[in-house]
Amino acid sequence: MKTAAYDDLVLRLRAAGCVFAEDEARLLLDAANGSLLEALVARRVAGQPLEHVVGWVDFAGVRVALDPGVFIPRQRTTFLVDLATEVLTGDGVVVDLCCGSGALGLALAHRRPGIELHAADLDPEAVACARRNLGPVGGTVHHGDLDAPLPERLRGRVDVLVANVPYVPSADIALMPPESRDHEPRATVDGGADGLDVVRRLAAIAPGWLAPGGTVFVETGTDQAPPAVAALASAGLDARVHHDDDRDATVVASTWRGCGPWS
Repeated sequence: MKTAAYDDLVLRLRAAGCVFAEDEARLLLDAANGSLLEALVARRVAGQPLEHVVGWVDFAGVRVALDPGVFIPRQRTTFLVDLATEVLTGDGVVVDLCCGSGALGLALAHRRPGIELHAADLDPEAVACARRNLGPVGGTVHHGDLDAPLPERLRGRVDVLVANVPYVPSADIALMPPESRDHEPRATVDGGADGLDVVRRLAAIAPGWLAPGGTVFVETGTDQAPPAVAALASAGLDARVHHDDDRDATVVASTWRGCGPWS
């Protein structure tokens, strides 16, 4: 795509500080034309995330619809999806907590058709977005805090629990790129003083939902992995750390062996 409109758009995006101006110009030109294109470009130049402007993100091989104000799934989180896929069978029960747009559950449903998929989030805007994404693959999205809205019939039946919980330490929020800091709800990134507040809550509730041999996958920072392992192990889970250098991604996978005070 080498046209005057493309070249002009690249220059405008570069001037606005867009590092990948060429790629963004192509996406914007594919998304709209005329006055609608100009409106989208104006939003992007003003600093709105590209994914919110065009209304979708390519994540783990699937197109995920995104609404403004909904957390944008990070490409590093595809590592978590890869790990979960390895242990998931086609008739497994999957729960996606802190689901946001439902990206993790959607990717798993495409890789393992036939799973029973449930997702939950506290933010009503995220829930509405997740329902758009997961409805076509038969997923059910619940509105509420962490596991509170899940149906009781899932207790002890969940084979894979994925949770892209907030894990940025509160003091580090100010250091984040403005696209995230200014356009994603703080609750989707703020993990408390050390970033592990929600991870500890997840550790406390996971054994009550997992089937024997079921596994919970949670993303953390590299330096947060050891205390996250300790929190999950203290809840009776067999926790281990996985790291992918190429994606700069760290995931703690913790399996419930079906013994302990929750069995």
